[in-house]
Formats: sequence, C-alpha cells, structure tokens
Amino acid sequence: MRTDITKITEKTSHTGLTEGMHVYNAGTSRMFNTGEWRNNTPVYQEDKCKHCFLCAPVCPDSSIMVKDGKLLGIDLDHCKGCGICAEVCPFDAITMKEGIE
Repeated sequence: MRTDITKITEKTSHTGLTEGMHVYNAGTSRMFNTGEWRNNTPVYQEDKCKHCFLCAPVCPDSSIMVKDGKLLGIDLDHCKGCGICAEVCPFDAITMKEGIE
C-alpha cells in the first residue's frame, strides 16, 4: 500500500499509513512547515550580501531563496536553524539569533 501523503491528517488511522511510513512521492517536504522546529533563527542582512551564493548549496533544507541572480532571503517556514549558511558566509550577511522568529 502506498500512502498519499497529501491526505494524511491528525484523524488518519494507523491502518491508513504506509508500513514504516515510507514516502514514495518526491517534493513532499514543501507541504509541511518544519521551520517551527528550530532553536536558532538565521538573520539575513541584505546590505552585507555580495550574492556569492556560498550559502545556497550547503543549506540542507533548501531554505535560501534565490531568484534571477539575487539572494532574496531565507524561507523561515522550512529552515531548521542549523547555522551552516551563517558559517560559510564570508561577509557576515547571515547571522544566527537564538530563538524562533
């Protein structure tokens, strides 16, 4: 049995789930706002950013929003606050703040 993850709710019984909760569809993480799990919040300072994009490929949650050669900000709905982006930024355009914004 394959579970349609878009139909899982709080009322879904255990018999309606895939054994081992395997997910067979790609791209389903965008359906869930997991940013509330974080303990630290990245703060993006646009005036310091040189758009080198060193942060984007290292983000495990693909939360660095880039469009048309510009870093637009951080998707806080999906960011888990790991701080990797802040560590790799050579311009201190991303810093970490304790707590959830």
